[in-house]
Amino acid sequence: VGSEMCITDRYQRRVRVGTMKKVVLNNGVEMPIIGLGTYKLTGSSVLAAIKNSVSLGYTHFDTAHFYENERELGEALKATGVPRKDFFVTTKLWNSDHGYEKAKKASHDCLKRLGMDYVDLLLIHHPDAGGRTKEENNRLRLETWRAMEEFLEQGKAKAIGVSNYTINHLEALLPHCKHIPAVNQVELHPLLTQTDLHDYCKKHNIQLEAYSSLGKGKLVSNKVVTEMASKYNKSPSQLLLRYGIERDIVVIPKSSNADRMKENISIFDFQISNADMTTLNSLNSNWHCTWDPTDTL
Repeated sequence: VGSEMCITDRYQRRVRVGTMKKVVLNNGVEMPIIGLGTYKLTGSSVLAAIKNSVSLGYTHFDTAHFYENERELGEALKATGVPRKDFFVTTKLWNSDHGYEKAKKASHDCLKRLGMDYVDLLLIHHPDAGGRTKEENNRLRLETWRAMEEFLEQGKAKAIGVSNYTINHLEALLPHCKHIPAVNQVELHPLLTQTDLHDYCKKHNIQLEAYSSLGKGKLVSNKVVTEMASKYNKSPSQLLLRYGIERDIVVIPKSSNADRMKENISIFDFQISNADMTTLNSLNSNWHCTWDPTDTL
């Protein structure tokens, strides 16, 4: 109990400082602009990572059915002693969950594994619905979205959205929506600026969220990035995360190392100049360090 109280006290002190910027989604829900990614966190490492991150002021956590750690995350958050309402939790339905009945069941299963009454954000993880044709894939994606809209209306999710959706995927979805996606989570960094997608999402009031902000480590040794980071007296990782913040894009860096988690969240005491943002944007080569959904039917 003493450990839990200590975590709660440190968390409350950091919250009172009020440095955590939030974005407001298209349905009025507030989402912290930085969160902790949990991909590949498993077992006891989840408990340790969550304990450390909450004491540092993290309130936003990103998981997925595919990550196989929803249960551990839910238990770790409960163990902190911090009220559920103070956390923002995202999870995602996997490719095999596409289709109305499958998505309906999978959404409820996510809540059971998390041990929660609701999730703050539920996403379609990827547009690949397993169909043999574009028409079949689109039909399955629309069925999934209908199930998620019902989940939202039941109060089981505060917001719903998509991940790895291109403009083409969004254009196929939006005309059939009762509820426009609140978020589109995609790979984004200076080597993959996603400018056209960002503009499209802003036009339709869809919040863009970035994963792999460091390009799976490739960008932290980029000469332009390292020299610019030195100028701001920041690490390359901090500069790359701040790059997303400057564009009003949510970032979810992944780490289980306490020192790195502290470094990643310490990015609200500087700004990148317009000239330097232009320089970083000029690095774009449309390079994907993860999957490229462009050719997904």
